[in-house]
Amino acid sequence: MKAHLTVAWLLIAGCLFYLSALPVDLQLQAVMAVLAVAGLLLLQRISRLGAWRVLFLVITAFLLLRYLFWRTFFTLGYDDFPSFIASLILYCAELYGITMFMLSAFVNVRPIRQGKKTAGIQEWPTVDIYIPTYDEPVEIVKTTLMAAAALDYPPHLLKVYLLDDGATWAKRTAADPLAARFARQRHGNMRALCRQLGVSYLSRQENDHAKAGNLNAALPRTSGDLIVVLDCDHVPTMDFLRETVPPLVENSRLFLVQTPHFFITPDPFEKNLGLFNRMPSENDMFYGAVQAGLDFWNASFFCGSAAVLRRQALLENGGFAGMSVTEDAETALSLHARGWQSVYMLKPLISGLQPETFSGFISQRTRWAQGMVQLFLRKNPLRQKGLEDGQKLAYLNCMLFWFFPFARVVFLLAPMCYLLFGLKIYDASITEIGAYTLPSLMALILTANYFFGRVRGFLISEIYESMQSFFTLKAVINTIFNPDQPEFVVTRKGERLDADFISPLVAPFYVLLLLIGWGFAAAAWRWGMYPEQRHLILITSLWNLFGFLIVIASLGALYERRQRRSQPRLPADDLPADLLLDGKEVSVRIGDISTGGAAIKYCESVSILHDKGILRLHHPLLDKTCRFTIEIVGQYTTVKGDFLGIRFHPDSLEMYRDIVLLVHGDSGRWQRILARRETDIGILPAAGLLLTCGFRQAWNHIGMVFGLISKKITKDKHGVKEILFFSDDDDDNFPLSARSGIGKSDYPAE
Repeated sequence: MKAHLTVAWLLIAGCLFYLSALPVDLQLQAVMAVLAVAGLLLLQRISRLGAWRVLFLVITAFLLLRYLFWRTFFTLGYDDFPSFIASLILYCAELYGITMFMLSAFVNVRPIRQGKKTAGIQEWPTVDIYIPTYDEPVEIVKTTLMAAAALDYPPHLLKVYLLDDGATWAKRTAADPLAARFARQRHGNMRALCRQLGVSYLSRQENDHAKAGNLNAALPRTSGDLIVVLDCDHVPTMDFLRETVPPLVENSRLFLVQTPHFFITPDPFEKNLGLFNRMPSENDMFYGAVQAGLDFWNASFFCGSAAVLRRQALLENGGFAGMSVTEDAETALSLHARGWQSVYMLKPLISGLQPETFSGFISQRTRWAQGMVQLFLRKNPLRQKGLEDGQKLAYLNCMLFWFFPFARVVFLLAPMCYLLFGLKIYDASITEIGAYTLPSLMALILTANYFFGRVRGFLISEIYESMQSFFTLKAVINTIFNPDQPEFVVTRKGERLDADFISPLVAPFYVLLLLIGWGFAAAAWRWGMYPEQRHLILITSLWNLFGFLIVIASLGALYERRQRRSQPRLPADDLPADLLLDGKEVSVRIGDISTGGAAIKYCESVSILHDKGILRLHHPLLDKTCRFTIEIVGQYTTVKGDFLGIRFHPDSLEMYRDIVLLVHGDSGRWQRILARRETDIGILPAAGLLLTCGFRQAWNHIGMVFGLISKKITKDKHGVKEILFFSDDDDDNFPLSARSGIGKSDYPAE
């Protein structure tokens, strides 16, 4: 069937290329464009499945190819050398965007949403769970280990291993006495934790090949038929293996079952703009749509965690691949080329943590970009023998995506080429732009909403990618010229930020804001000096305005908001419970919960003079009554009622395990949260929400800047020396706990 679909796509593409090249006058082009956009609007109201999906893509592709034909043969004239170079760079950026749309359309033509496997299994395979760690806090590691050891699976078939790369022999015997002492302490603490929880502790001699090397070092020391890889901050639900193992039992050629990375904390963008759970998360598009599209082509790939792999396939491959810093995608590419198959299960079965700071976020995304560029250069899928045509295009789409920094930077800077320097970068009249450019832009916006509106709000991609571009661009260029240069960098998680501060990575956005403001001033000057060019000035100014909105939202996201709670609170769906205080029993409901404590809603009068008590409830997963020792730490009132803040004080390992499973063990909770979050609120409402939050936080950002400048001036008058406000050494703005997350080790690799 896939072969027939590929042939059909080739025939459609041939017809579209032919039709796009037909010469027509401007009036007929405008009529075709209006009818095509009207058709897209109509299709949005009919259905988003089956043949309608293909028809939607065909109409959009037709408009884009008509635009590309016109853009190539009628707008790239030569006036002067600087203008020609600038226009050619812009054209290449547009060509990249259209190419990525075509590849994305191919990949996402028929996403597969894997359902629950209900077939009975007579004999369950043995399973090893690998949890690699480097320098993460003990409490984060403990929670994941506890949940992994309590999975609903035959105990004699399950073994859990902590792979500690933060306390290798090389680190414990390092020349630096402080580093060696820290590694020895970590080694002792982690070994003691593993003994306490009944799991196995593994370390190695050296830290060669980073995470891939850590995983490979464990392979000969373990023997399970299947291997689960979990990041140490990815806590599995109790049914993780019950959901993921059956497909591997039913299909002996399956090497991978990958599940989504579901995050219970916001990324810095969501946290700083207050968008968490109000719009789809940035990761939701990849894990909620793209991976499902890849699955149709047997190209869904390993994402480094929340996955089950077959040992036999890994051994055939020589272990986990380690040529690139994205060992996960590289391993999947190699095994797909060997004829192995994969499945993507679109059901959240883990709960993970996002980076707390923009610096940590950029460090993570830089590594992903470098790894995918390495794979494109070293293992180009178009040259990989053994891959099917669909797999080649699917992998190519994922690799080429990470070249987006080039296009994003060009699109942001292009308006200034004309406004500031008078370069002719886009030789077209306003009527031509209305007939060709505007319809193609509208088609792209409608298509993005049609395909991904449930998992990606309008303008989110533009802002996320633009913010990343100024840092990942240099890393991508360096990787192109030196593919061996990138090194694996561990992303910091679980940090506390004690105060609001401005990200130390803000400088490029200040520069861009000044350039955009200069562009507006130049536009006003040109409007008076060159009245015959006013249509171009107007269009370019609107383009510049779009860049201004992107930068303002970025400044809002770069105003880092404090985060004092190290353990995220999660909705508990008003779980009923009883609060026991000195013999008095009060019926309560749990509003939100974490492994550290909870907010409980009460109706009866409660005296907080009793700061110790018992919380009794029926555990929905364990089907038993649990009693948790608690401490009342606060009392407050909201629009939802009166609440008590409580802190758990587990006095046994079993009690702590029950708390962990209550908080993290139910996959149904993650599905409900995802269903509420992944809703298509519409193009204009999404843009309005995003820009409103962006402007509000940008205002706070600017207020802090002026406050810090005023403070600096005041101190300078009194002879007090103070460094620049965006330094990560300023204790007033970067408290110790915050600075630990924005240190120079978190900067993108150069």
